[in-house]
Amino acid sequence: MMHNQEQLSNTPAFYFLAWASFIIATVSMITGIIFLPAAAWIKGYLGIGFLFTITTCLTLAKTIRDKHAAEKLMNRLKDAKTEKLLHEYEKISFAE
Repeated sequence: MMHNQEQLSNTPAFYFLAWASFIIATVSMITGIIFLPAAAWIKGYLGIGFLFTITTCLTLAKTIRDKHAAEKLMNRLKDAKTEKLLHEYEKISFAE
């Protein structure tokens, strides 16, 4: 049984776009917080909230990626078991 597995990979342009947008958004937010006409404790609160948002997004992305990789591995294991059963069945049916 043949498996048609496509290796999906992102292009260098996509990686550039992802990093560029992350850097632009981060620099813009930090600049906005620094020049905000507010007390230092308010700026600090906004800065900590922004950093917490970034770490939460990174953790969520990693968790989703890890779940996807685990499901992919489980599917490959199930396919291998099915392949083995079919191969054994073919041996038995040809032997008869």
